[in-house]
Amino acid sequence: MNRIVEKEFFSENVVRLEIEAPRIAKARRAGHFVIVKIGETGERIPLTIASSNPEKGTITLVIQRVGVSSRRITELEVGDEITDLVGPLGEATHIEKVGTVLACGGGVGVAPLLPIVEALKKAGNKVITILAARTKDLIILEDQIRQYSDEVIVMTDDGSYGKKGLVTDGMKEVMEREKVDQSVIIGPAIMMKFAALTTKEYNVPTVASLNTIMVDGTGMCGACRITVGGKTKFVCVDGPEFDAHQVDFDEMLLRLNGYKEIEKGAEKEYLKSKDNK
Repeated sequence: MNRIVEKEFFSENVVRLEIEAPRIAKARRAGHFVIVKIGETGERIPLTIASSNPEKGTITLVIQRVGVSSRRITELEVGDEITDLVGPLGEATHIEKVGTVLACGGGVGVAPLLPIVEALKKAGNKVITILAARTKDLIILEDQIRQYSDEVIVMTDDGSYGKKGLVTDGMKEVMEREKVDQSVIIGPAIMMKFAALTTKEYNVPTVASLNTIMVDGTGMCGACRITVGGKTKFVCVDGPEFDAHQVDFDEMLLRLNGYKEIEKGAEKEYLKSKDNK
């Protein structure tokens, strides 16, 4: 069992959990994820490791409530234990000194972006980070991101914080004024699609993390099957990071929407059952 030692609400539906997992904390690298299960009959869900503290023996996960399983995890309290926690899994981020890196995070995508930004900065790169969300309340981990960024640009759809506009507006601003050697983008699939199209215009090599499409985490279920450069890949075992300019995002978006109505129905029944208790 892995005990929860800290819990923090970033917003109504986004929760940070710090969990005891000493072996994972010691072994994990930027880009790695874990598989979490609550209850013996619970669903296995993949979650990217936002940070770790090897001395304390803990890892930090940032979870958005989007269905029954993620809701059940965020309902746990300090002192409760995770039934199963497996990791670190996936291919770690390739980190090297390339020059100037433009790191872009949308919504909860900032959580998996954080360890990558940290690693890129420690490798000697100039890191410019763009944080984007619909509104101010959905901007997360800003202080932590600032620790490892030479510059942070905040974009909100409604202009309630930072600059008004989309992540692509901030990206164009940076790439117009200076040379960017590499970009990393993590967030909703639709955001990554247009962010990738934007960097392609400026001939900036770009990596996208596609962790949002993972389900089983072992490559057995096939739910995270995508097309990259015309070839079939599985996000959980071949990724989760890929050349963003080679990813078929339209196919990914169709796959992501395949179970949306079923997931909404399951969450509705779960909340109804809780209300009746």
